[in-house]
Amino acid sequence: MRQRIDETHDIQLTSWVASANGHADFPIQNLPVGIFTAEDGRRRPCTAIGDSIFDLSAALSAGLLSGGSAAFVEAAGSGVLNDALALGSASRRALRTRLSELLRTGAVERSRVEPMLHHASSCSLPLPVTIGDFTDFFVGIHHARNVGQLFRPDNPLLPNYKHVPIGYHGRSSSVGASGGSVRRPNGQTRGEGGSPPDFGPCRKLDYELELGIWIGPGNDLGSPIPIAEASEHIAGFCLLNDWSARDIQAWEYQPLGPFLAKNFSSTVSPWIITPEALAPYAIAQPARPEGDPSPLPYLVDADDRLSGAFDIELEVLISSRRMAMHELAAHSLALSNARYMYWTAAQIVAHHASGGCNLRSGDLIGTGTISGPAPTEAGSLLEATLGGRNPILLPGGEERQFLEDGDEVTLRARCRRPGFAAIGFGECRAQIQAAP
Repeated sequence: MRQRIDETHDIQLTSWVASANGHADFPIQNLPVGIFTAEDGRRRPCTAIGDSIFDLSAALSAGLLSGGSAAFVEAAGSGVLNDALALGSASRRALRTRLSELLRTGAVERSRVEPMLHHASSCSLPLPVTIGDFTDFFVGIHHARNVGQLFRPDNPLLPNYKHVPIGYHGRSSSVGASGGSVRRPNGQTRGEGGSPPDFGPCRKLDYELELGIWIGPGNDLGSPIPIAEASEHIAGFCLLNDWSARDIQAWEYQPLGPFLAKNFSSTVSPWIITPEALAPYAIAQPARPEGDPSPLPYLVDADDRLSGAFDIELEVLISSRRMAMHELAAHSLALSNARYMYWTAAQIVAHHASGGCNLRSGDLIGTGTISGPAPTEAGSLLEATLGGRNPILLPGGEERQFLEDGDEVTLRARCRRPGFAAIGFGECRAQIQAAP
């Protein structure tokens, strides 16, 4: 389903919340949904507006919401958004429309809303949902090709890649919200020179620059989701860093794929950026290169082909312990774009459910690392350093082949289009701690 562009996207629209006007991530044209924990310790549904957080439970109690917008907030009364996301797009659109009315310049309810705003710096932002399942895909074709060339120079892409969206089942219990830390994992790695494997701290810890897809309405077990309906099952998007222990992965991944190398930690940005907010940045799925196979019919939909991809700029930055000590700015490692995905979000969802798998509200699906064709667009250190052979130089003279303890990695995203306000995703950030 193609998302509608309406008055909530108007570039001329401003907010009486001054920090929202020109805000890098959260102008009034964005209005993401999330959960915050305020001074009383309760988890409540909210939206971000500039540098502030708007308490939606307070708005509901004050009678400022009705119809679909009230239904969304009522469903989030338990402190997670699973049931609210399950309501589908109609309630999300109703909430977005009402929030735009309450927060725009000249809103008659301003004096009632102002006490419901909290400064974002004084609030914590936990995971917005209870994640039942997490699946990570591999739809960044430049990443797949770059990694394949490191290990299979003569055959970087396996034969199935352009026929089927490749994915694996991840570990939902180790997904955490931005701002936390990541403990370097221990694991078994290949011995040097043919010696027996050993067990110890990962030596090749890496990040992965990804988008996360949040599932809204689910499907019954045994009932596939048709590709034409798949977008209706997507409640929103986030940034996702699916940390990887490359040396552990190299030893364990055959024949069944990643295990300990991937299950120790994943980090997501805490805001759910809705499909409605992203409507102006939807683009046609890039044409497949000549000679590539056409997707099978269950993965083909005309609307999805015309507007199922997104123009989202993706960036990864690093700050080392020494850089922080010397107050050096975080260093940009890569600038990529979601347009490099070989499969769309709807194709990912349709394929995931095609065998009858039941997706549930709050499930998380990762796109896999999204790299671009240029070296400056590499979404992982494995690619950027050619497997560690070409270290990256950081400000202050340090080098990195892979991540070291104390390094802080931040993912960011920006959506820009002439005639529309730019919006962002907020940060997806975590710092590496030493192995236990």
